[in-house]
Amino acid sequence: MASEGLDAFLVPRADAHQGEYVAPRDERLAWLTGFTGSAGFCAVLKDIAGIFVDGRYRVQVRAQTADDFTPVNWPETKLGDWLVEHMPKGGTIGFDPWLHTAEEIEKLRERLTEKDISCREVDNLVDRIWPDQPDPPSAPVVEYPKEFAGVGDETKRKEISECLASAGQKAAVLTLPDSICWLLNIRGGDIPRIPITHAFAILHDDGLLDLYSNPAKFEGLGTDPAITVHNWEAFPDVLTSLEGPVRVDKASAPYAVSRILEDAGVEIAYADDPCILPKARKNPTELAGARAAHLRDAAAMCRFLAWLDDAAPKGGLTEIDVVTKLEGFRRATNALKDVSFETIAGSGPNGAIVHYRVNQETNRRIEPGTLLLVDSGGQYEDGTTDITRTIAIGEPGAEERACFTRVLQGMIAISLARWPKGLSGRDLDPLARAALWRAGQDYDHGTGHGVGAYLSVHEGPARISRVSNVALEAGMILSNEPGYYREGAFGIRIENLVVVQAAAQLDGGDAREMLDFETLTWVPIDTRLVVASMLSGEERDWLNSYHDEVRARISPDLSGSSLDWLNRVTQPI
Repeated sequence: MASEGLDAFLVPRADAHQGEYVAPRDERLAWLTGFTGSAGFCAVLKDIAGIFVDGRYRVQVRAQTADDFTPVNWPETKLGDWLVEHMPKGGTIGFDPWLHTAEEIEKLRERLTEKDISCREVDNLVDRIWPDQPDPPSAPVVEYPKEFAGVGDETKRKEISECLASAGQKAAVLTLPDSICWLLNIRGGDIPRIPITHAFAILHDDGLLDLYSNPAKFEGLGTDPAITVHNWEAFPDVLTSLEGPVRVDKASAPYAVSRILEDAGVEIAYADDPCILPKARKNPTELAGARAAHLRDAAAMCRFLAWLDDAAPKGGLTEIDVVTKLEGFRRATNALKDVSFETIAGSGPNGAIVHYRVNQETNRRIEPGTLLLVDSGGQYEDGTTDITRTIAIGEPGAEERACFTRVLQGMIAISLARWPKGLSGRDLDPLARAALWRAGQDYDHGTGHGVGAYLSVHEGPARISRVSNVALEAGMILSNEPGYYREGAFGIRIENLVVVQAAAQLDGGDAREMLDFETLTWVPIDTRLVVASMLSGEERDWLNSYHDEVRARISPDLSGSSLDWLNRVTQPI
């Protein structure tokens, strides 16, 4: 910083593709600070280093970082406000233009004008001092069969390019790997657990597409004359030669893209990534695959939970044992490509760390009288799963049962939701929190995120969250996962995946279009933790009906002790 004449430098979690999950080479924030969460950033000043994290990570960040770093509650505290408070007047903050979006830098500059603080592009300072920084990922790319995608890539490219042409746009710059993988019906392995490949692309209004990546990753794929693969290094120069207007997503494309285009005098049309909504609206083939994947995954989960109920009371199990055993049950399906994220298995106080990842140092024994929170999922070629269950180990306490029941009430409220077309996730989010709010409780994460089709387990743009204004549309797969966390004591979360669908017309109802949810996840909920007297009649009916459906759908795939367990735990309350 001193040699560059900087008073501060920004270190984001994100890579050049603004991914939540990053390759080892891009784990700059973790290398510098020790914090391994999937969201956050650090502002390094001469005398203070603020590390900004949201409510999911406030316990974790204190455990993982040294005293040199100052945790900052984000987004309650905005980066610009914090910098104005801590930086000198007329100071300079450096940033890597490939790791921040145009929208992010634009907002930051507006805020910093108050103290004449300037933002300057620099080559990444962390990369300069990271002696053993891993190489860029180079996993081979594979074709994603049309039997799972439902639509050929040539059809997708034609439809998206026609959208560009109708908007008067000559080309679109695509920087999100899952958008590119969806568009081209390909999958990769550049990110652990997420089957994407790192690339940039330029889609032209005539359907031609230029792809920028490591060409060696694409060897062996069928050749399409409409698609040309180039080396990464060619991308910046090609941007300068484009004819505008060029569509750029200000919220996801690197700031460098906008700056290069502007410097070359190329007209920019700022708009959303044109693939992001079509990708989120799953087609009938993708939805059929998701249903099949969830039934397969549910059977594996039931075998695991039956094993856990038998083994845990005997003592000796640890969190690592749980993670290993669950992955083994999924692999026994002979269909698992990978787990969809690192399994969370938090016992007792570790369950209160929202995105807890067990390691040898934190590995706890599964003890009677505690709660065990298990959040996990699988990547199958026909779909991506994500499920959380909180399990009573031994006799649960009264407070834990009351809190669990409130979380369950929120999960049921989302499951039963019915709403006019056009509403967004922020309109539904309060339904999941109402029971907790009445008890003076809440949770510091969104209620649900989008899920891809054998892509990212966290997919935009739709979610169930108080900050989401993207309208929910039929075919969107979302998680439904309210929770409650008591630091140092326990954590509770219950998660099913659901898909938005057109709601049936009701007698006496208005003619307006309504939407509701179809449930995809079919795994028992631990009724030992339910205070039945707290449930309304409608809530009790939902739970009993859900368990009847679980038994009907999953019992054909189980036998022996697993089937006996399923029949026992799905009895009505």
